Amino acid sequence: MELDHIGIAVNSLEEAKVFYEALGWKSMPSEVVESEKVKVGFLNLENNCALELLESTSNDGPIAKFIEKRGTGIHHICLRVKNIQETLKQLKEKNIQLLNSEPKLGAHNCLVAFIHPKSTGGVLIELSQPQGDV
Repeated sequence: MELDHIGIAVNSLEEAKVFYEALGWKSMPSEVVESEKVKVGFLNLENNCALELLESTSNDGPIAKFIEKRGTGIHHICLRVKNIQETLKQLKEKNIQLLNSEPKLGAHNCLVAFIHPKSTGGVLIELSQPQGDV
């Protein structure tokens, strides 16, 4: 496994990127992930990791609910896995509580699934497998 990205909930990608531009980022590719009702902006780091800024596209989306309850800030940590199906199977066998028992399509066309914070010491963990990796 590798650290893929850290997800940060923000009210607005445009407002948030001002700070990151001050740090030296020149671009922030973005895309909408319809299944999560979110627009994401990626700030790539030199070690193949990224900061993922998350802006809700709907008042009833998970990021909007997160911000309403907890405010802006770190939302999740994403781990890149080689075989998400096998990883989910192993977690189920160990009675780890999952938010997604099957992977779904996420940003960058990756297969993703989330592990419930109750099983991780309070941190939402996303698993991500780039398409084509097995």
